[in-house]
Amino acid sequence: MDEVRRQMTEFWKEHSKDATVEKMMLDSRASLLTEQELPEILSLLPCLNGYDVLELGAGIGRYTSQLLTRAKHVTAVDFMESFLEKNKEANGHHSNAEFIQADVTKLEFPPNSFDLVFSNWLMMYMSNEELNSFIKKMLVWLRPGGFVFFRESCNHRSGDCKVDFNPTYYRTDAQYSYLVSSVESEVTETGHKYGFDIVVKKNIKAYVEMKNNPNQICWLLEKVPRSLKTQGFSTFQQFLDNQQYTSHGILRYEKMFGAGYVSTGGPSTTKEFVDMLNLKPGQEVLDVGCGIGGGDFYMAKTFGVKVLGLDLSENMVNIAIKRAMTEKLPSVQFEVADATKRMFSEGSFDVIYSRDTILHIPDKPALFKHFHSWLKPGGQLLISDYCCGEKTWTQEFKDYVQQRGYILYTHSQYGKFLEEAGFCNVRAEDRSAQFIQVIEAELQRAEDNKDEFIKEFSEEDYLAIVNGWREKLGRSKSGDQRWGLFYATKA
Repeated sequence: MDEVRRQMTEFWKEHSKDATVEKMMLDSRASLLTEQELPEILSLLPCLNGYDVLELGAGIGRYTSQLLTRAKHVTAVDFMESFLEKNKEANGHHSNAEFIQADVTKLEFPPNSFDLVFSNWLMMYMSNEELNSFIKKMLVWLRPGGFVFFRESCNHRSGDCKVDFNPTYYRTDAQYSYLVSSVESEVTETGHKYGFDIVVKKNIKAYVEMKNNPNQICWLLEKVPRSLKTQGFSTFQQFLDNQQYTSHGILRYEKMFGAGYVSTGGPSTTKEFVDMLNLKPGQEVLDVGCGIGGGDFYMAKTFGVKVLGLDLSENMVNIAIKRAMTEKLPSVQFEVADATKRMFSEGSFDVIYSRDTILHIPDKPALFKHFHSWLKPGGQLLISDYCCGEKTWTQEFKDYVQQRGYILYTHSQYGKFLEEAGFCNVRAEDRSAQFIQVIEAELQRAEDNKDEFIKEFSEEDYLAIVNGWREKLGRSKSGDQRWGLFYATKA
C-alpha cells in the first residue's frame, strides 16, 4: 500500500506542474466538460444556505468558487500543493474559505463538523480498506441529516490524456453503492447508529452526450439513523433489491406483465392511462417508480416527450439503462433515487406519472406536496396504485402488507390527500374490477405459456409467480386489496 501511495504521489507531482484543468482532469476537453457538467452537478445538491462544506480533492477550484458563493463556509482539501495554490489564487479572497493540503485518508475533524462533504474522483484512489475507513469517518464528521456528494469513474478511467501511470481502484457503480450503504457508525449517545441512504445516483449527462461515456456516476447520500431495520436490511433500498426486486425476480415479473413492464396490465393499461394525458412533443415528464422503463419508452416514442424515470431499486434502473441503450432514446433518462428525498425546482415538469409505486411510501401527503411544487401551472398528475378496502383487514392481508412493506389507504383517502396537497380537478377512481380482469388475463396467459415460462426460468419460478397471482386475485375478489387510478391538475 505504501508503494502504491508513493507511485501515486509521483504521478500527480508530474501531472500537477502546470495546474491546468486539462492536467487535473486528464482530459483534453476538460474545459468544455466542466462548462456542461458543473450546472448539472450543482443542481443535485441540497440548498447550501448556512452549510459548512468540506470539499475533498478540491483541485484548482472548479467547484470551490461555486460552493463558496452558496455555503456559509468551505474547507477545501487537496493532496497536491500546486493545485491547492492555484485554488487559493482564485478563491483565497473569500472570507468563508479555508485551504488544507493533506492526504484525505489521514484527515481528522471533530464529530458533527460539516453539513456536506463534496468530492470528485477521490474514492477510486483508495483501497477497499481505506475506503471503508473513510466512509466511517465521513459519517462521524457529518451532522445528522447531512449529505455526501461524490462522483467516480466506474469500471475504467474517464480521461483521454496519455499517461504512463494512473493507479486507481476501479469499481462498478454497484460496488460503490454497496460500500456506502453498508457502513454504519458506532452507537451514539442517543442510542442510534447512523448510516447513509442514497438520495440519488445517476450518470453524468454531460459525459454521456459529449463522450458516449455512461460510466461517470455520481451519488448524493444522506446521513440517517439506523435504529430501525427493514427485515434485517440496513436500508429500504437493500430490502427491495434483495427481496421483491432481485434482478431475477424483475425478469419474472416482466414475463407476466409484458416486455418492458413491471406494473399492472403492462402495455395495455399504460396506453390507456398515458393517452388520457394528451401529451405534446417536448413536454417534460417525471416517472416516479419507472421500473424497467417500458412506459417511458412508449411516451417518448409515441409523443416525443422527454422523460426522467426514478426508481429506488438499483436492479430496476440497471435493467432500464441497458434497455435504453437498445432503444437509442436520449430523451429518456433514468436515476436511482428516493422520491421522498430527491428535490427538483418548482415548475420543473409538465406531467408526473407513477404506476403502482407510492404504496411503498409512508408519508404520501408530503410527497404529493412535492409533486404539486414540481409541476408547472396546468401540469397533470396521473397515478395508479394499490389501495385497501373499507372493511377491517384480515390477518392474512395484514401479514401480506407487512411482508411487502406497503402502506395502503382507501382510494377515497388517497384522493383527499391530493386535494389537501393543493391539486384541483382530482379524480379518485376505484379500478378494482379492471384490476381483477387484468390479473385473470395475465394468469391465463402464463398458464397457456407454461412450457415457455419454465424453459426460460424454471418450474419453481413458474409455480412461485402463478401462485402469487392467484393469491393476489383472491385478495382482490375478497375486497381486501383494491386498485385506484388518480388524476389531478395544478391550477
